[in-house]
Amino acid sequence: MWKCEKCGRTFAKKDQPHYCGKPETVDEYIEAQDEAVRGELYEMRRILKKALPDARECISWSMPTYKKGVNLIHFAASKKHIGLYPGGEATGVFEEELKDYDHSKGTIRFPYGKKLPEELIMKIAVWCEKEYGR
Repeated sequence: MWKCEKCGRTFAKKDQPHYCGKPETVDEYIEAQDEAVRGELYEMRRILKKALPDARECISWSMPTYKKGVNLIHFAASKKHIGLYPGGEATGVFEEELKDYDHSKGTIRFPYGKKLPEELIMKIAVWCEKEYGR
């Protein structure tokens, strides 16, 4: 067992990544991640802000989220990838374009160290705004 000195939570694995409390802003979320992946997280944020200029950026479900009346799309840092969460229907609609990426219903995984596919991410984000936005 391992206990985090900052928040006091106990975990099975030593030095297990976690949040000490919930982030309140996207900047806070990204800055809490490993320094090696922050640049890629900021790049994902830039792409989503470009695709969804009228959406409100916030934290929902402890993840960076873009909203327009409702949650449109989320992203999050994982151990080996950035997860993009556009909803189950979106991964089906973009199935062919996602063939080179690990994905499942509602989740797309972009491995760290590879250039993010900006056009594809923007296309998915715009689709989410049209489908889910209010």
